[in-house]
Amino acid sequence: MPGLDLSADAALLTRAICDVESVSGDEARIADLIEAAVRAVPHLVVRRYGDTIVARTELGRPTRVAIAGHIDTVPINANLPTRVVTEDGERWLVGRGTVDMKAGVAVQLKLAAEIAEPVPDVTWIWYDHEEVGEDLNGLNRLLREHPEQLEADFAILGEPTAAGIEGGCNGNLRAEVRTAGRRAHSARGWVGVNAIHLAAPILDRLAAYEPRSVEVDGLVYREGLNAVTITGGIAGNVIPDECVVQVNHRFAPSRGPEEAVAHVREVFDGFDVRIVDLAAGARPGLDVPVAKAFVDAVGAEPRPKYGWTDVARFSGLGVPAVNYGPGDPLLAHADDERVPVAQIHAVETGLRAWLTGA
Repeated sequence: MPGLDLSADAALLTRAICDVESVSGDEARIADLIEAAVRAVPHLVVRRYGDTIVARTELGRPTRVAIAGHIDTVPINANLPTRVVTEDGERWLVGRGTVDMKAGVAVQLKLAAEIAEPVPDVTWIWYDHEEVGEDLNGLNRLLREHPEQLEADFAILGEPTAAGIEGGCNGNLRAEVRTAGRRAHSARGWVGVNAIHLAAPILDRLAAYEPRSVEVDGLVYREGLNAVTITGGIAGNVIPDECVVQVNHRFAPSRGPEEAVAHVREVFDGFDVRIVDLAAGARPGLDVPVAKAFVDAVGAEPRPKYGWTDVARFSGLGVPAVNYGPGDPLLAHADDERVPVAQIHAVETGLRAWLTGA
């Protein structure tokens, strides 16, 4: 397999990276190519941890920034190899991974190779297993085993933001709200207790719930509390003795995980509530000088990030972090995943201006 040409146009480099399939769990080939490419760059100190590659400048700058991107994708669905299409005069790169998030990875690789003396020292991170479980996430593994590699004054995650800046992220909680009944033959339902019927007040509370919009450090985050699955019943002639409503709560980064748990328990007071997943949000952190310099260089008005991203891992270390990358997040994971070529170049221009002080 030919190596990656880090001097190529960022859009061509995106195609080359996307055309190497790297569904979560199968990142070794793309990790090998990235490692070989950055090890050939003399100003980078490179280390590999599993299929996560870390490349650092060691210039003794007073400020260090971390710039990270994941190299895995969701499964392919007849959407590789990539192709270029032109619609209404705009060129698009179409294919799995173009949005989430190999266009961002390509920009990062190109700049890592070309900027030998950035204004801040830079830790470039390309990590595996972002699209699957928390326990496998390469950035989380790095946090557990080599936290020194994540030390920085500011961090950027190259998740798709349509070349805009999205500060921080909402927190994420999933809970199971349960009801218990008593089984009986449905022909004699009066001798049982229907757990699904007992769940009606849960849905009533959700329907009446009014989510907050919360301003955090100048950005307004929208919260949400929604039923996402309902399970119950074992057969068509049996009164169900259990019903489980799974609820997803997205909460503003001003609210800590414990507060979010307390809020959900308060909303469903009287029910059996079990927390099955919980991740803190991340404040935008745009008030630190290095972040302000980044915003000025990019020239974009920061927006809040409503979904949860790995910026929260940096925030948990006290490192302010933002999302900044090419591609519309609404097209992530779609079968017609596509990124405007102009956005790839826009992100390259913005990061280059910031890192070089140009």
